[in-house]
Amino acid sequence: MNKKSRTEYSVRNTTAAMVSRILAILMGFLTRVVFTHTLSEAYVGVNGLFSDILNVLSLSELGVGTAITYALYQPIAEENVEKQKSLMKMFQTFYRGVAAFVLVAGLLVIPFLGILMKEKQGIDHLILIYLMYLANSVVSYLLIYKRTLIDAHQLSYIGVIYQTIFLLIQDVVQIILLLTTHNFILFLTVYLICTLGNNLCISRRADQLYPFLKDKKAEPLPKEERDGIFKNIKAMLMHKISFVVINNTDNLLLTYFAGIISTGCYSNYYLVIGSVRQVLNQMFQGITASVGNLGVTEKKERVKKIFETSFFIGQWLFGFAAICLFELLNPFVEMSFGAKFLFSIDIVFVLCLNFYATGMRQATLAFRDSLGLFWFDRYKAVAEAVLNLVISIVLAQFYGTIGVFLGTLISTMLTFWIEPYMLYRHSLEAPVRQYFVKYLYYVLILGLSWGMTDFLCRQMTGGILLIFFKRLAVCLFLPNLFMLLAYLRMKELRFVMEKAKGILDARIRCRDKDTQNLR
Repeated sequence: MNKKSRTEYSVRNTTAAMVSRILAILMGFLTRVVFTHTLSEAYVGVNGLFSDILNVLSLSELGVGTAITYALYQPIAEENVEKQKSLMKMFQTFYRGVAAFVLVAGLLVIPFLGILMKEKQGIDHLILIYLMYLANSVVSYLLIYKRTLIDAHQLSYIGVIYQTIFLLIQDVVQIILLLTTHNFILFLTVYLICTLGNNLCISRRADQLYPFLKDKKAEPLPKEERDGIFKNIKAMLMHKISFVVINNTDNLLLTYFAGIISTGCYSNYYLVIGSVRQVLNQMFQGITASVGNLGVTEKKERVKKIFETSFFIGQWLFGFAAICLFELLNPFVEMSFGAKFLFSIDIVFVLCLNFYATGMRQATLAFRDSLGLFWFDRYKAVAEAVLNLVISIVLAQFYGTIGVFLGTLISTMLTFWIEPYMLYRHSLEAPVRQYFVKYLYYVLILGLSWGMTDFLCRQMTGGILLIFFKRLAVCLFLPNLFMLLAYLRMKELRFVMEKAKGILDARIRCRDKDTQNLR
């Protein structure tokens, strides 16, 4: 396989991931619309609740995937096959243990389902449904560990393509079954089969690309290397706890404090917000392996320049998306799912602020993980998780649904500064004040563009469909124009334009060369 530059790998991975993700999201949205119109609101809530329960159980993974991926960057750069074999053997053993643990822990949750779900109206075969969700979670740990090796070689687009193909097949078959049978059990059966098929195909492709995976003989890692990996795993456990508590307990708290119907409403909003987040996160996932390679082969100044550019691009995309979500979410949800699923505008505002605050951290998180810095901010992760849970529970008792989401926002704002501080101190070796000055500037620009956009959008009148498209036109044009004018002289924007021009010129030269060869 011909080697490409880090930029080429990043562009290929990011482009494939974003296009594939958009296709999957569009089909997923169509599936959700059919879901909400063919099954009761209670099933919508059950889907979100059981997914969150099993995401909490995924804590047993301990973040080992991130730790092993980081450990793979050096031997891949050095083309050390034996070290890669040893790491993958370790990875395989660990994930088989994780699958067994999730199965046992998931079965132990069954007696407590009645406590979590006070309302069970219209839900048949509840235990069977939960067991099918559990089986899907367990299956997801088998064989899929090989995808880590593909990703670490900067070929993540391969796994994304397989995943998207199976998601599209899954969505089409599920839609047909919902329309013809209205059977939730059959719906979940397709989900389980496609998860297994995806894992098997990616495993087979990994074996083709890296035949050494079939070699059962692998030397154990030296003790000092094992200790280093387990140290990183311990740190990633703390980060995993933080991530799960912040992102996967909202449905649990909503179900307990506001009821399963409120959880169903949030599931629809989360489908849209989460879909947009997934598309934008693909940009950072696409560059992760390239950043890991950058960290082991380049100087600090180069790493810092790439980070600042990634932060600049990320804040623009997430800021623009947050504005669009705020202006368009309620009209979109009303058209798609019905007025009974609407949240008030203040709840939507908090959800969009959470989206933006989380998005502003993505560049820092991508570089932290790729550069192996997760040990240094491990206690921050635990503190954020505790703050989120405590604040959300307290505010939920006084303010209900919005209190749950405010808890997430407040905990994020109290702790977000620690990650860039550690990145600048332990890797970039530069004053972190540069980061915070830019952060405040970006927030100011976003606030101004958001205010102007909202003012214009509020002037729109007409039917719900007409209002939606009028607002969409304003959102696409005004925020981007304002941010372009505000950032015109920034070095990050110039660097992005230079890179884009270089890639375009390279593709033109390649096309011209191919044309000449055909003559």
